[in-house]
Amino acid sequence: MKISPLAGKPVESSMLINVPKLVSAYYTNTPDPSVSEQRIAFGTSGHRGSSLKSSSGDPAIFEQSRGARIH
Repeated sequence: MKISPLAGKPVESSMLINVPKLVSAYYTNTPDPSVSEQRIAFGTSGHRGSSLKSSSGDPAIFEQSRGARIH
């Protein structure tokens, strides 16, 4: 496995996430099923998504739970 050139170095500020923006997106962004990037997808390790891309978050989890109850 190739070692990242960033290994052992402090992270650059441009690589850090904006935590308040991420938390806000988690609670406010609702996925649009007509947009493929916002559809919920699952892989072998579980859900793949991001609140910042509207593919994960509180509304998405609600819809997943609702779908599981219906089926």
